[in-house]
Amino acid sequence: MDLFEYGREEQFKREAPLAHRMRPRTFDEFVGQEHIVGPGKLLRRSIEADRLTSIILWGPAGCGKTTLANIIAESTASHFETLSAVLAGIKDLRDVIAAAKEQRNLHGQRTVLFIDEIHRWNKAQQDALLPHVEQGDVVLIGATTENPQFEVIRPLLSRSRVFELYPLDSDHIFDILEQALHDKERGFGLQKIVVDDDALAHIVMISDGDARSALNALELAVLTTSPAADNVVHIDLTIAQESIQKRVIRYDKGADEHYDTISAFIKSIRGSDPDAALFWLGKMIQAGEDPRFIMRRLLILAGEDVGLADPQGIVVASACAQAFEWTGLPEGLFHLALATLYLATAPKSNSALAIFEAMKAIEAGASTDVPLHLRTSPRDRSADHPAYKYPHSYPNHYVTQQYLPDALRGQRWYTPSDHGYEGQIAAWLDILRGEGPPQE
Repeated sequence: MDLFEYGREEQFKREAPLAHRMRPRTFDEFVGQEHIVGPGKLLRRSIEADRLTSIILWGPAGCGKTTLANIIAESTASHFETLSAVLAGIKDLRDVIAAAKEQRNLHGQRTVLFIDEIHRWNKAQQDALLPHVEQGDVVLIGATTENPQFEVIRPLLSRSRVFELYPLDSDHIFDILEQALHDKERGFGLQKIVVDDDALAHIVMISDGDARSALNALELAVLTTSPAADNVVHIDLTIAQESIQKRVIRYDKGADEHYDTISAFIKSIRGSDPDAALFWLGKMIQAGEDPRFIMRRLLILAGEDVGLADPQGIVVASACAQAFEWTGLPEGLFHLALATLYLATAPKSNSALAIFEAMKAIEAGASTDVPLHLRTSPRDRSADHPAYKYPHSYPNHYVTQQYLPDALRGQRWYTPSDHGYEGQIAAWLDILRGEGPPQE
């Protein structure tokens, strides 16, 4: 490297984004993920001993996946190569593999290959990588924000160890911002910067565990704020709010966040917690979830989890669904909230699941022949099969009569709960069946 190249490299380092400049270089600088890189943990031991095998790092944006790869690059005696699955293809992979084989043959040095966003590679591209991981041509480090169980081919997974990284908590983000403010080499330590506590807290809260987002917001706030007369850059809450205006919610309509969030939403309603239900509803709407998908799940829940404990549940949910079709967003948010609140606060019963028990009996081979006296015509009717009894001709519009096939006589699948209106149904059925007190 000549003097001019060195000068340009130093200039690039100074002009690089703050999030890039502040990227930790050692475990001493690394913040968070103690469950996998804390002292004595498997991954850290493997890296420090330079005995790393192929791994997949799975976690949300800004949690430290690429940083871990860089620490490995600094720690290992192996040759280190990087590919971005967004930009690189099979040709690029072949070039890396060829260089790795040459490195091993000439210098006896193995190659560690870091593939960022490995989920972006299709099956054919991942298949092309597989034999080289299997033969040991390269040690793979794959980074992905998507669940590798779904996005990485099974043979590649079986040859790798998956480590899950979690979103950084508020204390971690706060520590990272403090480091950036005081670091004189890579951060703002040589400048006079005062950040109000509420401004810093706002950046921490809105960044939602994403260190990169927090550092970008801090950098924007500092670079766009003019120093005062005493040469101090003062970042107050207003400036912080302008620098990171809207929280970017971790959400992907086709991946884990989508399914996990709708699961939390439904379970909150089933558990009769209206506040939690509104929280998860708000997250989905803010993240851009299809409101019709949410409404469909509410209609399902009205039948599955509320049922006859409150027959108005399905009525309200259906009315809100219809109203939403007429209004759309943003006004339709009222109807999503109304349906959510009504179902969350309604008495609950899952007795409608009895339909699946009845279907199991059919799948198990139970006779489905309709008893003669229930058929539409009196064919084959004899003295052994009496005529159909018309319930309205009897007291309480009820008469004991066989309605199931002979082999299932007396079988019961529906067991009403004692919640809400269904409690009245249970009492009424007991009276009809002679199992309860007579009706006055």
